[in-house]
Order: sequence, then C-alpha cells, then structure tokens
Amino acid sequence: MTDSEASALLDRFNVSRESRPKIETYVKLLLTWQQRINLIGPATVSTVWERHVCDALQLVSLLPLGTQSIAELGSGAGIPGLLLAMATGLEIHLYESNGKKAAFLREAARQTGTWAVIHNIRLETLKSQKDLPAVQCVVARALAPLPLLLEYAEPFLSKGAVGLFHKGQDVDAELTEATKCWKIELCKHASQCDSRGVILEIREASRV
Repeated sequence: MTDSEASALLDRFNVSRESRPKIETYVKLLLTWQQRINLIGPATVSTVWERHVCDALQLVSLLPLGTQSIAELGSGAGIPGLLLAMATGLEIHLYESNGKKAAFLREAARQTGTWAVIHNIRLETLKSQKDLPAVQCVVARALAPLPLLLEYAEPFLSKGAVGLFHKGQDVDAELTEATKCWKIELCKHASQCDSRGVILEIREASRV
C-alpha cells in the first residue's frame, strides 16, 4: 500500500493527526520484528494496512460510550488492541503469554508513546487474578472458538465490560455451540475489511 493509500485508510476511520505517526511507527516496527518472530501470518505481510490496521480501526466506532480502558486477550502483535489505543488515546491492558510477543508489545508501546500495560500471563489464570483492571471493553481477534473465548473473557464480561470479537464465516456454528452453555445478548456487525467476517458485540454473557 502506498503512503497516500495508507493516509486515505486513516482518513476513512477519522484517525487524528496526533495518532497517525504512532500507527505508522507501529507498522514499521511490526514489519521489522516480523523478520525474527511470527507476529502476523506471513502471507499478510504485504497487506498489513488492509488486513490488520483496517481490522483494528473499525472497532473505534463500536466502543461503548464512556470507555476509558480496554483489555485485549491473546494480544499477539497487539491487533486490534494496541492500534485501538493509539487511535483513541485510551488505556489498554494487553494479555499475552508468549514472552517474545510480550517483548514486542512493550517495545511498540514505548516507541509510540501508547498508554499500555502488558500482562505476560496465560489466559487460563485470569479467573484467579486478584485486582483485575476495571475495563469497559474487552477485545480479541483470531484467538479461540466462541465458547472458550467467553470463558477467557468472563472475568471482564461479568463486571459489565462489553466484548468486541472478530469472527469469520463459522460464526453461526460457534454461536450455536456457545448458546448450549451461555445466555448471550449480542449484536453482529459486518466487517468493513473482510466480506466473510463479522464483529460480535457481546453486551452480556452469563452461564446457563
């Protein structure tokens, strides 16, 4: 993608002038680290703006009113969480068990001046964590099937956070499976980047 095309994409999502250099710095750092550790699918390196930046920025308009802090589960490269924080200036808590990926997230947050806290822990331990941060939104992308994803997110959802989860063409099958164990109040949003994708907005989820 050319610089002008990248700029047009940022225009499309109303990204402020202050946030643009952060996102550009992040993309350059991501591509540098990608040569050493696998942060994104190798086949998507040439389409990082269209596939990854776009996928993250489409969440900005879906954030609950009054959101001040966000949690991202299984952050990996920090997509969408870190990019979301860069675009909005909100605080982000990034949960990533892989030490090398957590190191990338720390460096990306440092170089872009993003208000981020990196938690290098396994998601299975979240339920036993005391003093979880108070967040208004929890996000995840390409992490786990919905029934397991809801288990991971439950510590935040049970305290009133709204979930925004990227899902693909199998979303209906995942929802059918999830509703066997969960009562879910949700809304589906068509992805702006993938014709087969959706953003699941989980407004409430409780075990049946």
